Amino acid sequence: MTTLAEPLHAQSMRRGLIARAVDRLGGGLVQVFMILVALFWLLPTLGLLVVSLRGETENNSSGWWTLFTKPAQLTVDNYSNLLASGFGSSFWNTVLITVPATLLVIGIAAMAAYAFAWIEFPGRDLVFLVVIALLVVPVQIALIPIAKLYGALGIFGSILGVVLFHVAFGLPFAIFLLRNFFVGIPRELLEAARMDGAPEWRIFATVVFPLAKPAIASLGIFQFLWVWNDLLVALVFADTGNQPMTKALQSQMRQFGTNVDILAPGAFLSLIIPLVLFFAFQRYFVQGMLAGSVK
Repeated sequence: MTTLAEPLHAQSMRRGLIARAVDRLGGGLVQVFMILVALFWLLPTLGLLVVSLRGETENNSSGWWTLFTKPAQLTVDNYSNLLASGFGSSFWNTVLITVPATLLVIGIAAMAAYAFAWIEFPGRDLVFLVVIALLVVPVQIALIPIAKLYGALGIFGSILGVVLFHVAFGLPFAIFLLRNFFVGIPRELLEAARMDGAPEWRIFATVVFPLAKPAIASLGIFQFLWVWNDLLVALVFADTGNQPMTKALQSQMRQFGTNVDILAPGAFLSLIIPLVLFFAFQRYFVQGMLAGSVK
């Protein structure tokens, strides 16, 4: 028996060593592959950054990768000229449009989603179906009617008008997303709070809202990116004095060429803020995307 047991034991040890080696090698290969994918994904961003730091003559005569052989061609003159041309005001207009539109959508949608999920009131399901139906309404249909309404109210061309438009069209998806997340919260938590005498607003603020941080972070990222990168609404409802970066960059396009010395630094500035935001909140974003997938 011992002569048979020893080879079996040695064979199992050998299999264990091979399995561990395969696991380590496989994990290393996966990490290398993911690093290569990340570098490939960031390559256009790196190219845009280099182009924004090169002069117009260098960009017209050679590719951005020549930086590695001629690093002296880098300069910040493009950014100085960009800010001197009034692009800084467009940047702050974008902030003044994006931040309120994002915060208002999150706040209003969170309260509405809580009502649809946990508060009984007449016609709740019918109203929620109407909200869901608004998801299929394209933005283009509302441009002319809203423009006439803004003209009557005297807010056409203002930042307020752009913010209200983004809030109105961001609420249906936001309510739908948060309501589906709120429904997954255990009813026992809410019932325990009600038994302790907590009103609905306190239950929402102290129980539901803290648990919904992943979903709210995901919604905030989506809404921020949609508003920050919007061009259509800005073209229609924002005048020259209140134009965001997307409209300012569009106005720099030439008929027979590209204004690279202005477009490249402007595009990089408009890109870096959402990129930093995404990396800062990527943990909550992943949690929000996976919420409800595992019970």
